[in-house]
Amino acid sequence: MIEDVVAWVLLVAVAAYACAGGTDYGAGFWDLVAGGTERGKRPRWLIDHAMEPVWETNNVWLIFVLVIMWTGFPVLFQTVFSAMWLPLALAAVGLVLRGAGFALRKPTRRLARRRVYGAVFAVSSLLTPFFLGAAVGGIATGRVAPGTQASADAWSNGTSVIAGLLTVAATAFLGAVFLTADARRFDAPDLVGYFRLRAWCTLVVLAVLAIVGLAVTHDDAPYVHDGLTGGVGLVLVLIAVVSALATAWLLSRVATGWARVTAIGSVALVVVAWGLAQRPYLIPTSLTVSQAAGASTTLRWLMLVTVIAVVLVGPPLVLLYRLDTRGALQPLTEADLRQTAPGREPENP
Repeated sequence: MIEDVVAWVLLVAVAAYACAGGTDYGAGFWDLVAGGTERGKRPRWLIDHAMEPVWETNNVWLIFVLVIMWTGFPVLFQTVFSAMWLPLALAAVGLVLRGAGFALRKPTRRLARRRVYGAVFAVSSLLTPFFLGAAVGGIATGRVAPGTQASADAWSNGTSVIAGLLTVAATAFLGAVFLTADARRFDAPDLVGYFRLRAWCTLVVLAVLAIVGLAVTHDDAPYVHDGLTGGVGLVLVLIAVVSALATAWLLSRVATGWARVTAIGSVALVVVAWGLAQRPYLIPTSLTVSQAAGASTTLRWLMLVTVIAVVLVGPPLVLLYRLDTRGALQPLTEADLRQTAPGREPENP
């Protein structure tokens, strides 16, 4: 049925944002814990140069998620945003402040202002994924249903807190893996070891949080817990674990580029496993895919627009990511601008 196809598109879009946007959030997390001005100078230098070409592009996936959710599943959109308006509003504010902080701190000359903008960027990179994860955890527990009034219990329960912490840890893991590869690309061997160690440590934190999460969701979110510990959901989780371990091994080798692929795979597989664990529900156990779906005509037009968007936007995005990972999108330095064209004499100072 067409609503099932749209639901799959929504799940894939969520996984794409979790990986692309999550990498940027993770870079902001490491910016936050990098230390003082002198101690954190080198890591922050790498974070700025690595994020600059693509950080705005990654938010395209969030817009795509919201459009599909609003148009394809209006009941789901109304239910979630009515019952969880506070954490989602905080996440939205954090998203705006994060972008503003990152954009303004680099051109700012005064050190005090740069610190303020940097702090806004870093703290927002922590809070935004936490609140988004907390909202997802609240949905998984089934505390949110059509007609549910907004309450703190919907997003501040044990599952929501664990989901928020897991989201932050997953973004930190992705950020550390990507920054390890970027450090090798920028020929900064000291930062290769710096971020590789943090990727390994974050992987341990993720394992601990996952074990705690299994214990918490056993009683608090039994439907999703059963879906993740059996059937296809369990298979995907196990493959994700293997991918994460492969990432840790690849980071110890020269193939840090492949580590990016396995890290993305591990996070994406967990998101897909979570989606499959909820089926046929969008909100366990009160709202199924068919109950939340919009009109059939609307869904058909939505799929047509999605196909057009994939054809028009997909190739440029792939090219952008490919150019970025190859280091072809770095901005010109002052020395580059002073270089003359071939065959011309250099200008006198």
